Amino acid sequence: MNKRINFEDTIFILNVRIRMLRDLLHLDTEPNLFLRQAIGDVEFTGSVLATLTEKFLENIKFLDRETEADNLSDAEWQFNQLLSEIQNNTGIFSQENFPEVQSWVDKLKKDSIKRQKMIEDSCVPMRQTVTEPVVSHAELNGLLGSE
Repeated sequence: MNKRINFEDTIFILNVRIRMLRDLLHLDTEPNLFLRQAIGDVEFTGSVLATLTEKFLENIKFLDRETEADNLSDAEWQFNQLLSEIQNNTGIFSQENFPEVQSWVDKLKKDSIKRQKMIEDSCVPMRQTVTEPVVSHAELNGLLGSE
């Protein structure tokens, strides 16, 4: 894999894949045709999100780190929504077609929630430093000649 990942485009493609999988849950499709591929797509999406999170956490010098964090966190949220829909699905991911669906989704959700927390935690110090004044009150008074 390249050392440099285009987060914006990668997250866009992941969101498209998630929407496709969510659409699959609402259609009356033949499970024998789509189940194996859908499982692979869900696992692939989780794997790419894990890689993106890892690369994001490694690189603290993103120009627009907070925006990237929001985009990545939103993709994780979309993925979590998909997982919730899979748990409640009576179609392709039903217990009859995929008996281990509950434990499989539980693991994926746990991993996703862990990644979201790591993303959020990595941005907290950035937000705190932004709120601190750049110039102290004494320096401001000195600059304005108000002493």
